[in-house]
Amino acid sequence: MKISARNSLVGKIISIEQGSVNNEVVIQLAPGVEITSVVTKKSCEQLGLVVGGSAYAIIKASNVMVAVD
Repeated sequence: MKISARNSLVGKIISIEQGSVNNEVVIQLAPGVEITSVVTKKSCEQLGLVVGGSAYAIIKASNVMVAVD
């Protein structure tokens, strides 16, 4: 796999919350370290995403926003 994004993190899928159009996929990168992505249901099916499977979280963004109250 070759990609232009510099941030490619591999992990294990620990949950997939199914919605009507999109699914929320949680990938565990390390014990206690998780990242969540929202992808279409069709993408989940085409990629064969399943709980317990391996997946990459690929991050390509010029801005990452953080906020607190």
